[in-house]
Amino acid sequence: MSNSTTNFTTTRKRLLFFVLAITFLFVMLFGRLACIQLIQGRELQQRATQQWYRELPLRAPRGHIYDREGRVLVDNRDVFSIYVRPRAVVDKPSLARTLSGILFLDEQKILESISRVVSEVTIARRVEEPIAEQIRSLNLDGVYLAPETIRNFPHKHSLSRVLGFTNIDNQGQSGLEVFYDVFLRGSNGFTLTNTDMAGRETEDTVTRYVPPIPGANMELTIDSNIQSFADFAVMSAMQEWGANSASMIVMDVRDSGIVAMSHTPHFDLNDPPRDDIELLNALSKNTMIVDVFEPGSTFKIFTTAAALEHGLVTVDDRFHCIGHNVVDGQRIRCWRTIGHGSQTLREGVRNSCNVVFMNLGARLGIDRLYNALENFGFGSRTNIDFFGESPGLMVPRSYVKNIDLARIAFGQAVAVTPLQLINGVSAVVNGGVLNEPHFVRSITDFQGRTIMNRGAREVRRVISPETSAIMNELLEATVADGSGRRAQVPGFRIGGKTGTAQKYIPGGGIAQGRYISSFVGFAPVDNPRYAILMLVDEPSKGAYYGGIVAAPHAGDVFSRIFDYINLAPTTLPIPPNTVTMPLLVGRTPQEAAAILRNMDIHFEISGEVNPDQSVIQSTLPIPGTQMPANSVVLLRLRE
Repeated sequence: MSNSTTNFTTTRKRLLFFVLAITFLFVMLFGRLACIQLIQGRELQQRATQQWYRELPLRAPRGHIYDREGRVLVDNRDVFSIYVRPRAVVDKPSLARTLSGILFLDEQKILESISRVVSEVTIARRVEEPIAEQIRSLNLDGVYLAPETIRNFPHKHSLSRVLGFTNIDNQGQSGLEVFYDVFLRGSNGFTLTNTDMAGRETEDTVTRYVPPIPGANMELTIDSNIQSFADFAVMSAMQEWGANSASMIVMDVRDSGIVAMSHTPHFDLNDPPRDDIELLNALSKNTMIVDVFEPGSTFKIFTTAAALEHGLVTVDDRFHCIGHNVVDGQRIRCWRTIGHGSQTLREGVRNSCNVVFMNLGARLGIDRLYNALENFGFGSRTNIDFFGESPGLMVPRSYVKNIDLARIAFGQAVAVTPLQLINGVSAVVNGGVLNEPHFVRSITDFQGRTIMNRGAREVRRVISPETSAIMNELLEATVADGSGRRAQVPGFRIGGKTGTAQKYIPGGGIAQGRYISSFVGFAPVDNPRYAILMLVDEPSKGAYYGGIVAAPHAGDVFSRIFDYINLAPTTLPIPPNTVTMPLLVGRTPQEAAAILRNMDIHFEISGEVNPDQSVIQSTLPIPGTQMPANSVVLLRLRE
């Protein structure tokens, strides 16, 4: 092969290699450009934006919360966040000194923050408008103000355990604020401003504005006026009886909407005690939903309803009480240790006789009683729109003995939440339908469009309308002429049941002298609308019976509600005859009982009756007190 041919071949190979190399480089270049444009484009755009734009957050205002009549329960108040862009600050020590003097913050800490190599630092949050305006007027280089909102509670302490509160970022932390946070919180916005490399705004600055979207608004089942009645009642009861706490639920029996829920002690929602986490947790815990208690005699409502529903008793069936029953060899006392004698079911309910209900429990048996209680919602959560609800405590059915059955039938050996109790009572008196309790009626977005409407949610029928009507009649008699007399409102028909339950110490055992006094009632009897549960925890000023401690405050709230809704009386009020409390100290219970019966005064006895030794040590009210006939008085026996 000639040299010319060899040279030509070599040249062609070199040219081909060169062309291939150029082609490869172009492919690599276009591939890299495609990668930058298609894959890394968004990230690189964001980096460029961070270098040439400064973002100022605009926090979304939370939605407002209203009561059922459109009155504000929670809204927002305008405040400001203070930001500094360190690159735009010429004299950092001077700026730190200025901001420290206005905001009352540590000057050295501010200087350290704005000396860091960052694009932006937050100096202060939730700055009130007058202070923010003072900073704005100084026109400080690199200092920016961003508007935000904080929650405002016009009623301060009211509903503190229901509404809940938010953290510094306006995120719900407790109560309805956290349960409905996804609806209330909204979506944050921001502003983007052109800056130079030092972070200073350029002369031809263009600001892009992305507005925040406010959170949704909620309308609750709460009526703020009735809530104020409940707030007054629990404060009065706590002070009058020297109690640890007092609480009240008002429920609409037609749909189980919560009309009022009050608990004391409470706290100002505008200023939660955040510096004491243990106290904050205790004060924000909604015990009406998350805690359980032994219901005592109020639970007899469900035993009676179950026995009537199964046809195991009539209102005229007779029972005999000698002051106790013997079950499986154990003696179980009636609260009235001298006994009630012979009485009908109607009288037994009115007298709250434990012996009557032990007999009803025996007639029902374990399975029928447990089926009934489970139907009323005991032992399971009600599914209220609130976190932390307890299902209550019931002895497992397979472990229940006859003695347990007897105690459960009159409200011992079982623990329920106050919410479960009043919701079950609402089912008894509303015609027999158990509904799902709730706080929220509707949710609408910031433009007024409906997101959710919440009406009655029926769970199941628990008793017949006929049984419900009989129960209403029996419970009306308890208020008209039984232990619930002090809940009466002249001219109106009210039904209800009192309860007095002993408390237990951790690990078991009765806590001597510690009680929960209760009353649950409803009105009007002929067309039930409202139910009220009143609880007084550990009254310490002598009396502890529910009929004396809790019933009067429930009656006061009923009276205020009737005035508020302009409910006309259905009966003619009868002016009460007044009697004078006699001197009974030193007499035996039998002597005192004879005197009081002749005066049309009803009584309850505190202490164990010993026929040979028992004498009256003191009375409530004291001798000489003027009071209406048919009042209930307390006789305390000498220990």
